[in-house]
Amino acid sequence: MESKTVQVAVGVFIAAGLAALFMLAMKVSNLSTFSTQQGYELTASFDNVGGLKVRAPVTMAGVRIGRVTSITFDQKTYEAVVKLEIDPKFNQIPDDSSASILTSGLLGEQYVGLQPGAEDKYFQPGGEVKYTQSALILERLVGQFLFNKAEGGGAKK
Repeated sequence: MESKTVQVAVGVFIAAGLAALFMLAMKVSNLSTFSTQQGYELTASFDNVGGLKVRAPVTMAGVRIGRVTSITFDQKTYEAVVKLEIDPKFNQIPDDSSASILTSGLLGEQYVGLQPGAEDKYFQPGGEVKYTQSALILERLVGQFLFNKAEGGGAKK
């Protein structure tokens, strides 16, 4: 009888462990929020999206308000076109708001941050974010710094 109790306890422990691993996998893969509500779509064009990925968060004032749904390349303007799905409860974002590609931490994941504008008109479904700021590419910044240092040479003032 004692052996049966131990077997049941081990089974429950294994099941709880598998459930915890599943929840961890969902959290890490950004799939933990299942939403049945369809949000509205906005489009933003960037010169460079860096390491931005589909399903990356869209935030405003540090609060997640949506997700990146697709990233494509426009062959006419040579820009990356990012489609954002915004949660329907955030329907009063001024249409002169700006979008930036930001990085959480020094080497963390990239996400889209919206800064509110001052207009009285709001984005409509299918609207376009006109003011954008591309991702900062660390390698490019280091390269510019080294180039500027080398350009100055050993000249003393």
